[in-house]
Amino acid sequence: MTIRVVVADDQELVRSGFALILDVQPDIEVVAEAGDGAEAVEAVRRHAPDVALLDVRMPRMDGIEACRAISAAGDCRTVMLTTFDSDEYVYDALHAGASGFLLKDVRRDDLVHAVRVVARGDALLAPSVARRLVEQYTRSTRNPRPAARLDVLTGRERETLLLLARGLSNAEIAAELVVSDHTVKTHVGNVLAKLGLRDRIQAVICAYETGLVAAGDPPPGGADRAGHSPSSARN
Repeated sequence: MTIRVVVADDQELVRSGFALILDVQPDIEVVAEAGDGAEAVEAVRRHAPDVALLDVRMPRMDGIEACRAISAAGDCRTVMLTTFDSDEYVYDALHAGASGFLLKDVRRDDLVHAVRVVARGDALLAPSVARRLVEQYTRSTRNPRPAARLDVLTGRERETLLLLARGLSNAEIAAELVVSDHTVKTHVGNVLAKLGLRDRIQAVICAYETGLVAAGDPPPGGADRAGHSPSSARN
């Protein structure tokens, strides 16, 4: 199966560079490039790609609005491209429906990996951007959601959500809870279904919104996960 991709960035060199890297892959085809958000939305409507890479900051329509329009219109999944240090819109973009974030200085292999991960229905977030999301949420009081929302979860499902929010993979959650990977996958699926969440990124947002996790909480074992490269967040 060929993964069809639209690349949108107002910087031609960045856009063309990403398109070139992706288009030479045997399982990826770049079906269109766009220089702003409005062009990206039209390109997605016209070509029905599987994945759209969207720069956060673009003229006419920014990446967040484009992401919102694309997510509402169909099944195309979106990955936001950001410079990280200058972008303040991580939280808004994820709520708009983004399946993940990539830094613009992403390595070639990680870019290709990200497209494949998102195309198969998983979510992806660079750990540094995940920290940005937490910081941004804790500076904001908008959209508060009561902790009672989590009452539908079993005790083990709450534990799973907590570990998801701290950035653990399925294998690491399995080790922490002393269960099998299959059991963890079942718990994750139940958490998403019961809370009406699309993917693990939305689960992380939910965990912070409901107060299950607070900013500054250390990951289990006190490990520092900040140095990890971008990785998939599999259901």
